[in-house]
Amino acid sequence: MTQQMRELLVNELKLLTDARDVLLYSFNKCRAIGLKEAYAPEELESFESFTGRFARLSDILIQKIFRLVDELDLDSHGTIRDRINRAEKKELIASGDVFVEIRMVRNDIAHEYLPEAIRDIFGKVLNLTPALLEGVERTVNYCSSFS
Repeated sequence: MTQQMRELLVNELKLLTDARDVLLYSFNKCRAIGLKEAYAPEELESFESFTGRFARLSDILIQKIFRLVDELDLDSHGTIRDRINRAEKKELIASGDVFVEIRMVRNDIAHEYLPEAIRDIFGKVLNLTPALLEGVERTVNYCSSFS
């Protein structure tokens, strides 16, 4: 690995772990709030921050880190699904299907505006966050082999 690739990996992993930390903060806060029919404005703001952080972390992991790991492993490029499948084969994630769902929820977060649907997204994000966080930990451990 070149020095430039090593520095890129270190920088991207720092971005990843920082995003993980703020997602974990929001996850714990929103888990304590729980799912409801109606939210106080402060609770709604917390959930909106949570879903944004979930989307950001999933993008960093799937779009940046998995792509970089593929480059370091000299794997071919392809679709997002291909990248997720390779991550599963490398045991960076426990389930490719769960990460496809994470990606779909991320897209829903970016494009949904109906209040009823947004509340449904809150439940999905609460349920999927542990798998996303586990994927981050597995990936960080895997990337330590490149040092």
